[in-house]
Amino acid sequence: MSVEDVLAKTIRERRTIHAFKPECPPFDAVRSAIDLARWAPNHHHTEPWRFIHPGPETVSRIVDLNASLVSEAKGREAGEAKRLRWSEVPGWLIVTCDRSDDEVRQKEDYAACCCAIQNLSLVLWNHNIGVKWTTGAVTRHPDFFDLLGIDSAACTVVGLLWYGYFDEPPTQTRKETDEILTMLP
Repeated sequence: MSVEDVLAKTIRERRTIHAFKPECPPFDAVRSAIDLARWAPNHHHTEPWRFIHPGPETVSRIVDLNASLVSEAKGREAGEAKRLRWSEVPGWLIVTCDRSDDEVRQKEDYAACCCAIQNLSLVLWNHNIGVKWTTGAVTRHPDFFDLLGIDSAACTVVGLLWYGYFDEPPTQTRKETDEILTMLP
């Protein structure tokens, strides 16, 4: 299979994983994926991404914070259900983006961080490691920033990534290219 075929297969097959096996993949695989993620395109070579790998104590505190937020919004039972689900996630990574006072640069930098997350996801997929990228309310909460030691004036959270091994990836279809492509003279 050619490199192009492998790349096309990876892009087509990569899916968001919602259910992970309990075993956490080795961090070396994640570190290698971060190494390739940082080669994402970014205007003016700002390299605005930062990756945070929380340890078990920090993860536990994030799980508690999220359960509390969900309990406040939807009731104690919903909060405890979230606590259980989040406690079962084997691998965690947070991606932040440096803030810019320039609105255009901020958009470009955020887009670059999204490209970096896609790179990371594709690399991990090739190691049979799935990713779920979430941007839920907890990632915007001031306590989340405090837990991670992030200065919210200097950075924004682009995503909380869960990663791990999985059984079967979900299937999905896409619109045909002709449905999304406009050709102009």
